[in-house]
Amino acid sequence: MTAVPDPARGRFWHPLPDARIQCDLCPRDCRLADGQRGLCFVRQNQGGEMVLTTWGRSSGFCLDPIEKKPLNHFLPGSSVLSFGTAGCNLTCRFCQNWDISKSREMDRLQAVATPEAIADAAVRSGARSVAYTYNDPVIFAEYALDVAAACREAGVRSVAVSAGYVRAEARREFFAGMDAANIDLKGFTPAFYRDVCGGDLDTVLETLEYLVRETQVWTEITTLLIPGLNDSPAEVEALSAWVFEHLGPTVPLHFTAFHPDFRMHDREPTPPVTLRRARAQALGVGLKHVYTGNVRDVAGDTTHCAACGAAVIVRDAYRMLAYDLDDTGHCRGCGARLAGVFDGPAGDFGARRVPIRI
Repeated sequence: MTAVPDPARGRFWHPLPDARIQCDLCPRDCRLADGQRGLCFVRQNQGGEMVLTTWGRSSGFCLDPIEKKPLNHFLPGSSVLSFGTAGCNLTCRFCQNWDISKSREMDRLQAVATPEAIADAAVRSGARSVAYTYNDPVIFAEYALDVAAACREAGVRSVAVSAGYVRAEARREFFAGMDAANIDLKGFTPAFYRDVCGGDLDTVLETLEYLVRETQVWTEITTLLIPGLNDSPAEVEALSAWVFEHLGPTVPLHFTAFHPDFRMHDREPTPPVTLRRARAQALGVGLKHVYTGNVRDVAGDTTHCAACGAAVIVRDAYRMLAYDLDDTGHCRGCGARLAGVFDGPAGDFGARRVPIRI
């Protein structure tokens, strides 16, 4: 038997008595015969060992504004080197990146890069962080963690854009390598997660509580509001109240607009009024930092000081119009510190998206 190369050898699995192996990464607990792949498509049993078939391979690299992840309280105005691989461990019918996350064609992964090369590219391009995004980095955890380790050596931070659908042991190891995360809280009913996403709500809520209560990972939340499915005032109220009660008033919450895609073309795009209503509801519950996304909305993009209410960061479509914080994130008006990660002056990367080669 040919030995599996160390970089591709997977963690988070155990052998079964019947010669299969079980993946322990996420709650799917995929049980794989030799040669079989998990639902995520990228984790495979090869000769009785778990292999990550996408280690070192990507669908491409580009520089984004950090606010596009979206992270509004993490190194504002800076650029982030973003990349993903293929596959996903959820089956969301509305997936907005389905051509990557649902890909079963490995030739889509045309960019090849070692962790050291990615960290070096981030430094050379002036990116202050690297984001594991486009598809869920949990499924390529080994590669993401290797990149994160190389980035820390180079003084570059790591950002996970994830649905948070991961088991506790893997969750601890994966997020130990991250500096920030945006978790996609897709809805707030078990039925929505089961019927539309192929997952379960409780696991995601556990991930959010773990990140905010037990780690130093800066965490923001995104909920894509889909007309008629997860956008009711009652559901928005319940979701916002849960964030307030379980995570605290200063965890940023982003409500973003849906557009018809993948297997969900029977819904209209989210009206801006729905996002504005959801934002007002969440602010009414007591959350301090609530944003709208995928629409042009300066009010919904603006960050306010939680203490005095002053507009301390004013944005318009990823462009920063005003910035009234000092280098450590304190309001210049009242001196209160804004929740988040602030290290030096605001960046000026703007709304650009720049493809790069590694």
